[in-house]
Amino acid sequence: MSDLNDPRVFFAAERTLLAWTRTSLALMAFGFVIERFGLFVHMFMSKEGQVLQRDTSFWVGIAFILFGAIVALLAAVQYRRVLRTLKPVEIPEGYWVNIGVFANLALAIFGVAISVYFFAGLH
Repeated sequence: MSDLNDPRVFFAAERTLLAWTRTSLALMAFGFVIERFGLFVHMFMSKEGQVLQRDTSFWVGIAFILFGAIVALLAAVQYRRVLRTLKPVEIPEGYWVNIGVFANLALAIFGVAISVYFFAGLH
């Protein structure tokens, strides 16, 4: 439990959550780029009528996207744990403390959804 009685402690925790949000979004974007670049290369290197196969870039891209989704979830859980240790005086009155958590949960859901879309999109 914090003994500072200072709202800056809360805002520091929120900045940390947002930093993890940016990190998870960057991981997911990197995974998207890897996956799509592999598809792009395969389109130019394949022969006519060849069946599209999942190669290493597909699996690495999906792994990065899912890793980003997991990071977003873990960051939200960690932030909620930190909030439980704060005193009411450390959280500004009327401040919506869960916006960052909702953003991270939405980011994680979108990450899983795009992974499912990529996985189901190739037959």
